[in-house]
Amino acid sequence: MDAGGGGAYSSRTAEEVFRDFRGRRAGMIKALTTDVEKFYQQCDPEKENLCLYGLPNETWEVTLPAEEVPPELPEPALGINFARDGMEEKDWLALVAVHSDAWLLAVAFYFGARFGFDKESRRRLFNMINNLPTIYEVVTGAPKKPSKEKTSNSSSKRKTSSRMQGESQTKVAKILTPKEDEDSGADEEEDEEEHENTLCGACGDNYANDEFWICCDVCEKWFHGKCVKITPARAEHIKQYKCPSCSANKRARA
Repeated sequence: MDAGGGGAYSSRTAEEVFRDFRGRRAGMIKALTTDVEKFYQQCDPEKENLCLYGLPNETWEVTLPAEEVPPELPEPALGINFARDGMEEKDWLALVAVHSDAWLLAVAFYFGARFGFDKESRRRLFNMINNLPTIYEVVTGAPKKPSKEKTSNSSSKRKTSSRMQGESQTKVAKILTPKEDEDSGADEEEDEEEHENTLCGACGDNYANDEFWICCDVCEKWFHGKCVKITPARAEHIKQYKCPSCSANKRARA
């Protein structure tokens, strides 16, 4: 979003600022999840103060802060690279996630001030932002996780989710079979409520029962199949699924 120049800022809307927020957020989530190995390597502690920037086109970059004073936008946390080797990786990523959340809010409300938002516009912008999970929640898996399959035969089932021809299917590739009408209805409502609290570990969006999902057997985070490039057919042949972040951590320790 172009915040420069002397244009009529009041013509901008909360929805436009939210689109900018969501694009930057998606880029930063990629850096801290699916692109974590590349992000880790770019945060070299031997370099100068580095910042993680999310860009409106859903990409990210690690770079030095802008030189102009004051900067065009609020600056992200400086020197995230210095702490990289002094902390556990998961704790470091969580810390960067917290600072990323703070920066995104700062940028969004900076635009709100520049565009002359009134009280109602600011409230609308905040409510749209607040309906999304924070980057910290996505990276750490802080929200409620789905329960494990309770049957003893769960090892033979692949942890996936989709809706097939109107039949409700659980997140472990088990199509619900009709029991007593009242029991199946109650179970289905319980499953739906539980799944709605689940977030994709890659993009951070909520669970949707018409999409294919897969669970990492190491960190137990859930992912849209499309976000980690896993199809239902491919999932059937995977004995133990490891998400990109867990796979990268294993390679780093090797």
